[in-house]
Amino acid sequence: MKDVFPINATSESAIHLLHRAGQCADDLFSAEIDGSQLTPRQYIVLKSAAIAGEASQTALVEATGIDRSTVADIVRRLVERGLLQRERTKHDARMYAVSITAAGQAALDQADPTRQMCEDRLLDAVPAKDRESFIRALQSIIETFGPISSAQVKPRRDVPNDGPKTPAQ
Repeated sequence: MKDVFPINATSESAIHLLHRAGQCADDLFSAEIDGSQLTPRQYIVLKSAAIAGEASQTALVEATGIDRSTVADIVRRLVERGLLQRERTKHDARMYAVSITAAGQAALDQADPTRQMCEDRLLDAVPAKDRESFIRALQSIIETFGPISSAQVKPRRDVPNDGPKTPAQ
């Protein structure tokens, strides 16, 4: 049995390449972030809360594209660490209003230069002439498919599927 494949079978799969690029970005951010101990997702939720001033968890889901249960878990953890505060809204007792604390702003301020350095390093991997179109392509994918919830992304019925048929098809 060979340990190395002569051809990388996944090198032309856009899905796999996007996943691997995301892993590279997450690993780079996690390795560089040091003192604040924020994950990339925690950083973006904290940043979104800071920009919003006060936002519902639903608004944070919409702003970040992170699914509802993950945002709820991230917010809970950031509240426990004193980086966010959360209270029930006056107009709807079922909804939380989330806002950044002074400690959260300090963590964000500490993490932001590292985030910028990580983004610069990631973009350095893309030829300078292609960077703008690379960012536009990523934005286009997100705009085309919208929220990541599987309930939101509908399969295209106009494209033939040559894969195996299941009883539901």
